Parts: sequence; C-alpha cells; structure tokens
Amino acid sequence: MRERGMEIVGGVISRGGSRDGSPGGPTPSQAHRGGPLIVTEDVELLDDLLRLCAAAGARPEVHHGGTERGEGWDAAPLVLVGDDAAHRVRGARRRRGVVLVGRDQDDSGVWRRAVEIGADHVLVLPDGEQWLVDRIADVAEGVGRPALTVGVIGGRGGAGASTLACALAVTAARTGRRTMLVDADPLGGGLDVLLGGETAEGLRWPAFAASRGRVSGEALEESLPELHALRVLSWDRGEAVAVAPEAVRAVVSAARRRGGVVVVDLPRRVDETVAEALEQLDLCLLLVPPELRAVAGARRVASAAGLVLRDLRVVVPAGGRPQGLGGLEAEEVAGLLGLPLAGEVPWEAELVAAQTAGVPPGGAARGPLARFCAAFWDRVPVDAPGGGV
Repeated sequence: MRERGMEIVGGVISRGGSRDGSPGGPTPSQAHRGGPLIVTEDVELLDDLLRLCAAAGARPEVHHGGTERGEGWDAAPLVLVGDDAAHRVRGARRRRGVVLVGRDQDDSGVWRRAVEIGADHVLVLPDGEQWLVDRIADVAEGVGRPALTVGVIGGRGGAGASTLACALAVTAARTGRRTMLVDADPLGGGLDVLLGGETAEGLRWPAFAASRGRVSGEALEESLPELHALRVLSWDRGEAVAVAPEAVRAVVSAARRRGGVVVVDLPRRVDETVAEALEQLDLCLLLVPPELRAVAGARRVASAAGLVLRDLRVVVPAGGRPQGLGGLEAEEVAGLLGLPLAGEVPWEAELVAAQTAGVPPGGAARGPLARFCAAFWDRVPVDAPGGGV
C-alpha cells in the first residue's frame, strides 16, 4: 500500500527511509544524545509512548499539543506526534525525523495528515512497537555511522585466522579507532587467551547467550574486557553454552552501532548462529594457505559462507612457515577459488616468542604482520563501510 512515496513495512509506513526501513533521522546539526519529543493529548497513547521510551532507555520531552515552534521542535532528535495532535502541528517548521503515531491502520486519513505535517513515517501501535523502541534507542545512543565490520575465517584448520583477526583489531586500536574484537568461534579456546587477557575482568559470551531484541551498544562496550586499547567479546573456560542466533544478531548489531571497527573471528562451519554474524559483515577475509588441500577445504567454506556474505576475499600466508607451503602462488589460490585476492599475510617468526612475552599478534608496530594490517586498514578506510580492498 503506497501513497505519495510512502510504504508500509512491518506495521510502519515509511517515506524516504533507509533500505532496512529505518528513519532518515535528523540532520547532523539536530543529532544529539537524548530522548524524543512527544506531542499528544491522548492519555493512553502518551502512556504507551512513555513505556516505549523507558524500554529504550530514553527520557522524552512531552508537549501536550499546540503548534510547535522553537527550540524543542527543532532540536529534538526524533519527534513523535500523536494522530490526535496532527492538526495542531501543521504550522510547525518542516524537519526530518517526525513520526505520526496512531492506532487505526484502516484509517485512510492518516496518509493526508502525515503529508500535512511532513512526517517521515506513520507508525501504528501495537504492531510497530519494536521498530519504535529501536529508533528511540538509536537517538538515545547518539548513533552515527556504523562500524566497519570485517570477518576473518580460515580456509582450513590451523590457517592462522584467529591470529590475523587479533592482529587486525590490535592494529586498528593502535591508530586510535574505537575497536571491538568479537570471538564467534566457541571451540577456538578464547581470543582473550591469545591476547593474554584470560583473567581480565568483564563479561564473556555466556552472559549474552539469551539476549533478545536490542542490546545497548554503550552498555556492551563498557561491560567487556579492555585489552590492548580494544574491547574483546570472547568465551570463558566454563561449560559450553549455546548462543542463540537472536543473541548473535543483537550483540553484533550493538557493536556496530558504536562505530569505528569491529573484527569478527569466525568458525569454519556455517550454521544459523554463524550466519547472523556473516550477514552483518561489510567484508570477510578467507585465509587460505597456498596448498591444494587447503584450497579444496576453503572451497567448501567459501561455498557455504558465500550464500550469506556480500563481499568475500582471499588472503594467503606468505612463505617462511617452518612446515613449508604447497608451492602455489597467491594469485593461483585466488583463481582456483574464484575470489578476489586481498593480499599476502607475511610470516612472523618471532610471533610465538612475542606472545609469551605478552605482546599480542600485531602488537609489534614495525613487525611484518602489523605492517600488513596497517596497510589493510589504509585501503579500507574506517569511515567507508563496504569499501574495496
């Protein structure tokens, strides 16, 4: 159902919104931390909107009708206008981030009233409650550009994907970027161990296993261990805990809303839980040793992950590993897999000794691994999610 460029999505009628149905939002000059402005004289509707604001952790400003002019209307990051009050705000200054809220989805007049007040969206309660909670939470958190989210997955076991993921995160953090490292492999032993922080205070995955709906990005960041200037979500050493796909979706979404960089270390299998992480990646690196058996295994990994990923690229360990390599060139590996080559990861002979001394992968700024990671981030700017390598 459409009218004048509007569409209804999951109980929310949108005009000029983003691809996922989220609101266009206020302009940068309007954006700030804080709750929405509510304009209504409907007591029951006000109670519902206050309840939803509380669920989103926001404190709103309430105006009981009247033509809105001045600082409150212009500065609020989001304006929720009750359908009962639409006629009262017709003369208000036009702005983005206005939502007309009603209860009767069959009321055709809602289209006309939305156009008259310049609303971006028409929301019908109770169907649109979760959508509205998410939007209110967005403005309360001061959400800006989402984090550039990069995954790393091994083409075969022991390829060094976890080491590369840690090095990418450590290198990003060293440049001052807000960085979070997410360990999505419950059988990997824990990235906090690889970073020398297994005893660091903070929450691990079991604390988020039952998460549903929305997780606060700020609360997530503050709850995690901070190691080497980055936040790490890893596994503990307790009994195995199943993390629901909904929990992975909520947690990775929260991490992305904080901006900066998110690096995700992924297992080689792709199930419903892993797919939730893959769907939120801007780019995924498939680390494949240059040997035929590794390429054969990587082909199966790429086939499964490629069903979900938007951008999958190959990185190949360079020569120098003690066990020897299979003799293939990096370009041959990428060609056999039919994927673009993102680079060759140099072998760092001192890596194990450095970790024993408390230096994480990528911690030696002048080391070959750190230089590779720094060059990678230079080619994929943090302010350009989805950018090419």
